[in-house]
Amino acid sequence: MPHLTSTTAGATSTGLRTAIGVPGYAHPLVAPAQWAELARPGTPLDWVVLNVAGGPGTRPDPHCLETAGRLRGAGVRVLGHLDLTHGDRVLADLLSDAHRYLDWYRVDGFLLDRCPTDRAALPEVRRAVTTLRTISDTAHIVLGHGTHPHPGYAENADQLVTFSGPWSDYRWSQVAEWTADYPPDRFCHFVHGVPRGHLEEALRIARWQGAATIYFTDRTDRGGRADPWESMPGYWDEIVSRIGTGVSE
Repeated sequence: MPHLTSTTAGATSTGLRTAIGVPGYAHPLVAPAQWAELARPGTPLDWVVLNVAGGPGTRPDPHCLETAGRLRGAGVRVLGHLDLTHGDRVLADLLSDAHRYLDWYRVDGFLLDRCPTDRAALPEVRRAVTTLRTISDTAHIVLGHGTHPHPGYAENADQLVTFSGPWSDYRWSQVAEWTADYPPDRFCHFVHGVPRGHLEEALRIARWQGAATIYFTDRTDRGGRADPWESMPGYWDEIVSRIGTGVSE
């Protein structure tokens, strides 16, 4: 199959513990039941991204404060959403947002969305990550590339998002060979438009490609007109059951 390009990744996949990384639902005021579901005991979550208003917002949001507190109380790792705008974001602005997330919502780390992928941008991203770690030395840092970046990025974060896109692309995707040098818990895959009947196949692809953190949904981007991540998948209970019990092995 086209996605089997690394024997190492395939060999390690049998012992892989898959968990869910939630890219961020709609505001808790709009989707209270979905956020409440994430705090249910036993849900195999790696982390959940809190995106208040394209970042932390301009003031503490009471609904987000309550939601973040509930998730922390349930032992769920909460990440703040920081937009790197493909390398165009001014570091001072990025750090200002990071401080707000830490001060207001006590986040456990950050997803750096729209992260560059090329080697030339690596020093600036490294500088941003290093600075974030100085203000929160235990921060869990996820770089949201959405595709395979230059391998040097793997040395500068806890995890990389190496796929973010539709099922039509994911089912024929190929894993970069250099990822076989790292354990599966370093990589995340976000896939939208996954039909219920192909959920098991999607989970197998993630395991074969060596990605331990996943988010699969049947929601679509409607040709770029919608955010497929803002609502819970229609088969949420099924995917939680499959991951929790290892049914898809």
